[in-house]
This record gives sequence, structure tokens and C-alpha cells, in this order.
Amino acid sequence: MTEGTILVVDDEKNIRRTLALVLEAEGFTVIDAGTAEEGLDLLERRRVDMALFDVCLPGMDGISALKLIHEQEPELPVVMISGHASVRDAVEATRAGAFDFIEKPLGRERVLVTVRNALQARLRSREIQTLRETVVRPQSGLLGRSPAIQRLREQIAKVAPTRGRVLITGESGTGKELVARAIHDESDRSGRPFIKFNCAAIPNDLIESTLFGHEKGAFTSAVARRRGGFELADTGTLFLDEVGDMSLTAQAKVLRVLQTGEMSRVGSETSVQVDVRVIAATNKDLEQACREGSFREDLYFRLNVVPLHTPPLRARRGDIPLLAQHFLEQVCAENGFRSKRFDPETLKILETLDFPGNVRELRNLVERMAILSGERITAEDLPTAPGRVGRQTTGADEAVFEHGSLHAFREAAERAFITARLAAFEWNISRAAESLDLERTNLHKKIKALGIRRE
Repeated sequence: MTEGTILVVDDEKNIRRTLALVLEAEGFTVIDAGTAEEGLDLLERRRVDMALFDVCLPGMDGISALKLIHEQEPELPVVMISGHASVRDAVEATRAGAFDFIEKPLGRERVLVTVRNALQARLRSREIQTLRETVVRPQSGLLGRSPAIQRLREQIAKVAPTRGRVLITGESGTGKELVARAIHDESDRSGRPFIKFNCAAIPNDLIESTLFGHEKGAFTSAVARRRGGFELADTGTLFLDEVGDMSLTAQAKVLRVLQTGEMSRVGSETSVQVDVRVIAATNKDLEQACREGSFREDLYFRLNVVPLHTPPLRARRGDIPLLAQHFLEQVCAENGFRSKRFDPETLKILETLDFPGNVRELRNLVERMAILSGERITAEDLPTAPGRVGRQTTGADEAVFEHGSLHAFREAAERAFITARLAAFEWNISRAAESLDLERTNLHKKIKALGIRRE
């Protein structure tokens, strides 16, 4: 019985033949290549469970190939082999994502132990991912009993079994990706790929390559053929998040795929047929964008077959206690904390807050309180409590805490918190956004809206 497919890349034919004999005797299937370029091409065309790469290869070296593989398929275990190993090579390979590093001459037992360990590690990774998906999907932001969320569930149940395209609108943090996943999971494509692309996070000069793939040599850094989102999602679902930020050039190509079911990789004149259900999401007004000329009207009509709207948290305040308690249990389980609980007064206060970041912001707030509190989370544990945030604020903000409205209080607290986080990361927007669980573009918007300036 075949136990897995292994790619062996070495410029010495005898090494490849020896490894093939050893591994095939143990039930593995072996494919081989003499150069890194040939090996990368095989990875594009064949499903492989792990790879063995020589460090010194003609043309592209093994470490460079490893970096490309780790970027495109980080879960694939790659073992580096070398006849002239050095500590520097081993360190560089490890940093680049190598599973292990073994030296020539290759001992049979050493090879077999390393291969089995690598395959077991990949199996465990897949099992963990499956468990995470099983646990996380029911724990979605779709939790709630409010009329707004019940209507959304009913709409998902109707549209999921169909082939209709869906455009999900709603503010940031309201769970648009969770809605897209729910549609996919309840459709006849549920056992197929669900591929997500955040159009706002991909630079305009890379979005076409990311969505449609590219051929080797299509541009300077295209050292191997690469499949894009549409090919990866073939027979499944492609989720285009923040579709309103897509360039007009990419919009034209997406429109062509939706019209014909065909696409071309960058640098290729050959069309590839794909069967993909596209679900798009945005927090922008696409009708206004069409009027302004920044979004194609014909693409908008193609995407907006079934419109769904994710309600902001302020429109379903009654769900806040349920969500907060759920997130608290989740955070405690993730961090190995003993069970914690909210005081009823704390939950009542949470219900009164606006949460401009919606469910995502509520989850982050609950996580902070869970980490910093005791077994009981009281009103004093709220970061926006007077006397806590106030110590980090300007004199104007302190006046808000004493005399302003609740909305002004929340805005001042948010300004203080984001300012402190930016200062902690020396105004590195990417790192600050990651720590706040925000997209860079959304953090930029908050900085502008709150009038935050670097001192």
C-alpha cells in the first residue's frame, strides 16, 4: 500500500536512484528531478506529501527553492540534504522553513526516520486544522437570537444550495467571512476548496498574479509557474473580501471569468476552464463607486445576484451577552485558564457600548479582560472605566470622561488605546494593526477619523 508521495530533487542521478529504492521498498511513491526548477514544476502538477531537496543544485539552489515552497505551500515538509553541510547552511535552511537537515552520505535508517517524522508532522497538522475548523465554525459571529441574525441565517439557508453569486455588505468586523464560509459549508461544494483573498491587502501590481496565477518568466520574480486563486478554488468557492479595493484592470479579468468560465495565467495565451462559485464582500458603497468610476457597473451586477447584509453589533445589542460569554469560554480554553465569568453588571455595561469594530472588537475586548482579570470579570476590568484609560489621555479626553456623552467617552478611550499601541510599536503600522487585529487600511482610517498624530 502506498504511504505517500515523496519528491526527491538532487543533481546526482545515483543519489536519486538510491533514495527511490529505499523509499519505494517501504511503500512510498517517489518522483524525482535533477534541478530545483524541475522540482518546482512537478510540485505544480503533482500532489506531493513531502520533499527532499539537495542544497547545492545547478541553477536555482535548494535554499531558494525551499523559500518559494514555504511561501506557496507552508504546510509541505521539506527536508534539505547536503554533502558539504555547514552550521550556516543548517541555520539558513531552518529559518527558511525546512523540516530537517541531513548530511551525505545518507544512511538508510536516518532517511526513513526523517521521512516518517515529516509525514507524521504533516498528518498532525492536518488533523489539528480539521479540529480547529470543526470547533471554530460553530463559534461564528452568527451566534445570536436577535431578529437581524435570525433573518440572516434564513437567507443563508436559501442561497447556499444554489449556484447564485452573493455580495455580502456590512461594516468591518461584522462577520462577512463567516457568512461566506456558512454559504460554502451548506452548499454542495462543502467538500471542495474554500479560498479567501483580501483584495485590500494585495498590492495592485500583484493582484492579477495572485488571482489568476502566472507562468514562469512572466515577470522578474516569476521563477516558476504558479496557480492563482481561481485555479485553487476550482470546483469550490472563491471568497473575494474587500472587493471594492480591486483595481479596474483586475476587475475586467474577473468579469471575463464570470462571463465565460475561462481564465488565463499572467504571461500565458492559453485559457484554463474553471468552475468556481464567487462570493464577494465589501464595507464600501459599490453603487457609489460605480457612479464615481472606481468600480465596474457590469461587474457589480454580476456579483450582486443575491445581496446579503451583515448587521452591525449595535443593531443586535441583545446578542452581546451571549457573544461575550462565548468568547470568554473560547479565550479561557485557548490559554489554559480556569473558567471565568462575567458579573451581570459588566454584561449590562457591554450592551450599552457602540463597538465600532463590531464583533471583532468585542472579541478583542473580552480577550483583554480575560487575560487581565481574576475569575470574576467586573465593571472595574473594563478598559474604558474612568481612571484607567483616563491616565493615558490628553486633558481634552479627561474632560470627556467627566462631562461627555457615552459616545464621546468611547471615542476618547479608543483614541487613547490606539495611540498607546502605535507608540508601543514605534508607529510601525503593520505591527500595530496586527496586534489590534485590524487590516492596515482600517487602522489608517481610524487614525484619520480619530485625529491621531505622531508626536
